[in-house]
Amino acid sequence: MEEIAFTIKQVAEQTGISEDTIRYYEKIMLLPRAERKENGHRFYRKEDIYRIKQITCLKKTGMSLEAMRPFLVASIDSDSVNYPELVEKLRSQRDHIMTQISLLQQAVDFIDIRLKEGRSQ
Repeated sequence: MEEIAFTIKQVAEQTGISEDTIRYYEKIMLLPRAERKENGHRFYRKEDIYRIKQITCLKKTGMSLEAMRPFLVASIDSDSVNYPELVEKLRSQRDHIMTQISLLQQAVDFIDIRLKEGRSQ
């Protein structure tokens, strides 16, 4: 059975990441160099799409591209017991995100109160 290959445009559409960003991730080696068809066009596999989604998720946590490298080396099939330092970093990122959520919720609550006060006048 032949593996499905995706063009860079299809990958960009599926991941929400621009083609230029995909090329940049290859250039800085966050993504492996894309394989090429006979015509020289890049093609990607499902694993590449998954990895881009991992990068996007880690980036949303505020993690730098350099800091996420070790997470990308550890594969999805790896037992987290083998990477205790990465587990601790993820816990730390999670705690940071939860703090941000709490602070943002306080801001939303404040705005909601102000809006209600404005309507009652």
